[in-house]
Amino acid sequence: MIHNRPLFNGSVGPQRIDGALLSSPKASLLGSLGLGGPRLDGEAKSRVSPTWQASGSAQAHLPILDVPRRVYSLDEAHAYCEQFLRERHEQLPVASRMLPTVMRPHVMALYAFARAADDFADERVFAGKRHFALEQWEHALFRTFHGEADHPIFVALRDTIERFDLPLLPFQELLVGCRMELSPQPFPTFSDLRTYCRYNSEPLGALILTLFGHRDARRQRCGAELSAALQLTSFLQDLGMDLVRGRVYVPMEDLVHFEVDQALISSLAGSNGATAWSDAADEQRVAMQDLLRFQTARARALFERGRPLLALVGSELSFELALTYHSGLSLLDRIDSLGDALVQSRPTLSRAEQAKTLAKALGPRWQEVIGRSSAGWLGLDTL
Repeated sequence: MIHNRPLFNGSVGPQRIDGALLSSPKASLLGSLGLGGPRLDGEAKSRVSPTWQASGSAQAHLPILDVPRRVYSLDEAHAYCEQFLRERHEQLPVASRMLPTVMRPHVMALYAFARAADDFADERVFAGKRHFALEQWEHALFRTFHGEADHPIFVALRDTIERFDLPLLPFQELLVGCRMELSPQPFPTFSDLRTYCRYNSEPLGALILTLFGHRDARRQRCGAELSAALQLTSFLQDLGMDLVRGRVYVPMEDLVHFEVDQALISSLAGSNGATAWSDAADEQRVAMQDLLRFQTARARALFERGRPLLALVGSELSFELALTYHSGLSLLDRIDSLGDALVQSRPTLSRAEQAKTLAKALGPRWQEVIGRSSAGWLGLDTL
């Protein structure tokens, strides 16, 4: 999916993520890049309306399609989006107080739309009705662009679309990406994998940039590169977990080039994956290390292609972009340090690494930030 999986929640270990920048719902702008995911602050919690909470719909996994259809106020709709994201344990750097207050609800409306679609493709509760759910979501999207909305996410989204004149195509592309996830196929070439990213990572990032008035080709192009870089980083972070799910987000041409035994890769996806890897020949371990080094190098190259964007956006986005950029590079360092052990673990950034990343992202702005609030709202406890 968009891989909006929180890449940086705690210590190094075999943990599962669901987090992004210009990406994810399976991210990452952070949310759209496929990295990072948000926990909302106390201020946001205090704004949650009890109207829909009292209905009993606020569960660990909301039955999104079963939300009562009626006329929702904007306050109700935005509150729903906030709690919907919070209950998925997201960390939204893009919704931090470094963004203008008036923009945060609109960012979350976009993220909620993408996150819900991702749930349809991934969550067990939608098994057997994934296609139906995505069709219903697309139908509601079309109605929204015609000014009709009776679901809280789409009520919020309609306001965002109308205020900022957002185009329909990126929303449709996100749904195409979700449908691609329903029938996962191997990726013969990197071009095929990049096409997957094109639909799963880049549209949400493009929408975030458009939301902030960055519609020009250069910024959108750099945003797409950052989105792809973060998506590839997410793939590597979850390599072992995805193998268990029978998914290999590594081009087959790379397996062939580095002579990594595809039968071994398949065996790692089985219940005896740990045993299969411990019994692997030394040359296969070396081949896997070479393969992974190439994958991280490719991701770093994409980060560099997207790096100019950090200087091309206004201050309202610069911190979020810088935090995601430096966090992605730091995570790639962690992945490199694991080597072939990556197939049996899921790396995250340590507290010390998080602090270093935050310092890099803040740069000369640290005095301004400290003056505005304590560090807690930046997500130091949840990155």
